[in-house]
Amino acid sequence: MVLAQGLGNSPYSALGVGELYSPANVTNMGMGEVGISNASPFYLNLQNPALLARRTRFTVFEVGLLGQSKGLSQNIGNQLQNQRNVSGNLGYLALAFPANSRWNISISLRPYTFVNYNTQEISTVPGTTYPTRYEYTGRGGLNKASIANGVRITKNIYAGVEASFLFGNITHTSSSRVFTGSAEDVLINRLNRTNYSDIVWKLGAAWRPKLSEKLTLNVGATYDPQMRVGAQQTDIYQQTNTAQQVVAAPDTLRLNSSGATTLPQQMRFGISLEKGNSFLVGVDVGLQQWSQYRTPDGKSGNLVDAMNIAAGAEFTPKPTSNRYRDLITYRAGFQYNQMPYLVSGLKINDINGSLGFSLPLGSYLVNHISVSVVAGQRGVLTGNQIRERYVRIGIGFSLNDWWFRKQVVD
Repeated sequence: MVLAQGLGNSPYSALGVGELYSPANVTNMGMGEVGISNASPFYLNLQNPALLARRTRFTVFEVGLLGQSKGLSQNIGNQLQNQRNVSGNLGYLALAFPANSRWNISISLRPYTFVNYNTQEISTVPGTTYPTRYEYTGRGGLNKASIANGVRITKNIYAGVEASFLFGNITHTSSSRVFTGSAEDVLINRLNRTNYSDIVWKLGAAWRPKLSEKLTLNVGATYDPQMRVGAQQTDIYQQTNTAQQVVAAPDTLRLNSSGATTLPQQMRFGISLEKGNSFLVGVDVGLQQWSQYRTPDGKSGNLVDAMNIAAGAEFTPKPTSNRYRDLITYRAGFQYNQMPYLVSGLKINDINGSLGFSLPLGSYLVNHISVSVVAGQRGVLTGNQIRERYVRIGIGFSLNDWWFRKQVVD
């Protein structure tokens, strides 16, 4: 199974270790991905490991599927060029279960980043009339296998830790060709493949003081420390003709050269107000120091610090009702992201809105199918920027059961 196949062509995924997947599950997607301070007894929270301890005696298994339709536009030579693509991927597999009344454990597998781009540039060789074509492509990504623990320390204070094995590979290829009109035109190709594997960590904390009989304040925070991830690089240089026949023997510049890439520290904070299981509204803020990123060669990745702000709400009409329609949960959210990309001296912003709902299923209505839709835009048609307009759909399945219970025979 290959997880990191991406969500369609993304030119920005050429930078760093690719474009990051959201850590939010489908239910949180529908409310702007708000999830640092809030959790539910019926769904998994994969954003803050501390909130695992809010779960009940139920074991939950979750599957998330993602699909996206995206249109890309760019002004090239005073003409607007457009491209559209549709793609999908497995979002996550996760299982959580109680170790005791205060301690819950989860295991999960999900894609972490993806690289998927194909760009071309046409120019003329200086001093000649010969056109030259440069083509750049990238494929691959990183996956994340995690085990997380959440513990309730006191009545209202929670702490958690997540350990993840990060693994995968990313391949960048580039080729150039001068069109001389001869059948013996030579293509110069270069391939760079990097294999990544290492352990990374995340810490989480949460506080849930009661404000009144019905109202609870939720406060949460997570911290991903700066980590060095082991990497092995291979570089191959090759010349071929237009029929893809090898002109000269490939030159391996380096083979499985060891190094380490530096992933930056990331901090996220959240606050939300909850009224029983019927209503919740929250805000999350995230800060990522991508200027700290370094390639396995120790070079800067030409990235800048990023931040995001999200707001969202969810509403269940009457969670204790016997009528099915009163048990459907509705969600809405908004998100503003300053991306770590800089084009022509301008930062790239991503703004989106989201809607979602969850339908209870099963004999006791403790299982759910959730659907979330996110629509947004990244970048604007200014200078060399690429504008991306997208609609992303997530479908999640949450299956709850009571494991490890002692059977009583009368």
